[in-house]
Amino acid sequence: SGIVEEITVFVDFSLSAEIVTALTNNTSKQWYWNKSIAGHLGVGPPLDDDGNIVSDPIWYQASPFEKESDGCLYEDIITFSLTADGEITFSHVNLGVTYFHTDEILGALGVPSPGSDACFDFEVDPTATAVQFGPVNSGVTPSTGIQMDLENGGFMSYYLDNSSYEIMTITEDELKVRTIQDVDGFKLAWYHTFTNVAKTKELELVWSDEFDIDGAPDPNNWVYDLGTGSNGWGNGESQYYTDREENIIISDGILTITAQRENFEGSAFTSSRIKTQDKFDFTYGRVEFRAKLPEGRGTWPALWMLGSNIETVGWPACGEIDVMEHVGNQQNKLFATLHYPLNSGGGGVSGSTEVPDISEQFHVFSCTWTADKIDFFVDDVMFHTFDNNEELPFNADFFIIMNVAMGGNFGGTIDDNFQSSRLEIDYVRVYQ
Repeated sequence: SGIVEEITVFVDFSLSAEIVTALTNNTSKQWYWNKSIAGHLGVGPPLDDDGNIVSDPIWYQASPFEKESDGCLYEDIITFSLTADGEITFSHVNLGVTYFHTDEILGALGVPSPGSDACFDFEVDPTATAVQFGPVNSGVTPSTGIQMDLENGGFMSYYLDNSSYEIMTITEDELKVRTIQDVDGFKLAWYHTFTNVAKTKELELVWSDEFDIDGAPDPNNWVYDLGTGSNGWGNGESQYYTDREENIIISDGILTITAQRENFEGSAFTSSRIKTQDKFDFTYGRVEFRAKLPEGRGTWPALWMLGSNIETVGWPACGEIDVMEHVGNQQNKLFATLHYPLNSGGGGVSGSTEVPDISEQFHVFSCTWTADKIDFFVDDVMFHTFDNNEELPFNADFFIIMNVAMGGNFGGTIDDNFQSSRLEIDYVRVYQ
């Protein structure tokens, strides 16, 4: 009565010309980790608690250049090539060292894991091997619906004991893939983002403060602005800046600036403002701050820069680059602004964007600055761009400032019920 019938299904599958071109440039194309963007390496669950597909690395997203100190991951070069027979091959150059997931170290190398991901001597065969492509219906969004299987145990730089990668998105200069790691039945969805723009490998960290020593800010990096600036620092602000622990302190890897209501030296509020003036300045590069912002009507946190020649030429002739400004009276609205002669004060050249959880979560606020352009980003999404030229003051050294003001001509009316709120800063980094 039971009849079993075997059915063989053949799937006619071929890569589109657009995918082939993007992946190989129709000859050969090298790919590098897109290390300058947030989340270039990330992980999350394949499914949520209800069994729904998860498409994002919600558990962990690497910060830009985060793995630089590990010394091996970013050195890798991955190459996809198109052969004369129309096949696509994969090769991987790793300079003899590979970055291993902690749970794969023992099985692959036979040595105990140090308890975290790490670099180990591990030769990969740089000889090009075949790539098999096929359809995949994982439910991930976005996705090209294409899976790559790298032959001979190939892997895309980070060792997860897996050779299958779903192509989520691909453009001329960016490739984002997803792969599932199985650790004794526990599945992890890993996300990798690569770029073919080799210049991203040339950016180097030239200065940073990771705030990893508890106590006051490092005096080798920072000096304080103190007091009221006579007239509210030129903006009619209400706070008195101090260097007290009540207003500024480093603890557990975070620098915290607290603005609070208190009667102090004739002012109704206190806060803190620090700067790298005469300690560190630079011309051109990328500066980034990872921070969580205060909230409350009247708060006005800022992460910004001033021209180092301010003492001789004054403001606005020195130029001002506001990487991040936020006011509690416009909660979750992020501003980036350039001030210079004829475009100062309320006439600055500004851009803005909405960040819904700006006071609940840490975000990376950054700008890239060249002789031609100054671009502003939040979590590596650009929201403002400015055309620089030799006639403007943005072609000389600038120093960094971080502060929380209260009220003033931009901060606006202070909530009668406001008591205190904090600007928390994980790090400040400058790349060139």
